[in-house]
Amino acid sequence: MGFAGFGDGACEFFDGLEADNSKAYWSDHLALYREHVRGPMEQLLAELEPEFGPGFGTGKVFRPHRDVRFSADKSPYKTHCGAVIERGRGGGAYYVEVSAAGMLVAGGCFHTAVAQRERLRTALDDEIRGERLRGIVDALLDQQWELGGDVMKTRPRGIAADHPRLWLLRHRTLHVAHRWDPDEILHERACLDRVRTAWSALADLNHWCAAHVGSAG
Repeated sequence: MGFAGFGDGACEFFDGLEADNSKAYWSDHLALYREHVRGPMEQLLAELEPEFGPGFGTGKVFRPHRDVRFSADKSPYKTHCGAVIERGRGGGAYYVEVSAAGMLVAGGCFHTAVAQRERLRTALDDEIRGERLRGIVDALLDQQWELGGDVMKTRPRGIAADHPRLWLLRHRTLHVAHRWDPDEILHERACLDRVRTAWSALADLNHWCAAHVGSAG
């Protein structure tokens, strides 16, 4: 069965989970989660992975349980359902999630180890590779994507104060996102086209990350 949209109860499920993030709520609404949220997400990914995965990475739907071992917040469940296509952390990603807030699509470099951060900085400092990324990011910002990441408050060591790409060089990680409030499209097959179009817009960024940052495995 192909993707036909997320269920009518998807956002309401997460509204309830935000109010009562407990094992009791989860157990009582597990069938709703499977039918309206996770099942459609698996179908969405299954249709898009053959287009975006080959030569780039593999897809997965994230597990709903939070890792609370080192967190002060012991809430057991994530208040969203996310899926991704990636080879490994840092080397670009096609990401999508649904929550009470609607839908979010994102891509880029979300996690970096020390060696990856060094490669990111070296590539950004390089005139050709750095200007290529600046052009990619500028184009996405013009299309109303939001730029995010772990950003240094000071400039990196050895980088001139007047470096033309200093605003990018401060990034330890670099990604962009686009959001949609809950709407009818979320529950229709047209949602597939929304994600496909958004992921297509991320291709240049993701392939730059794959080529110049690389995966942590």
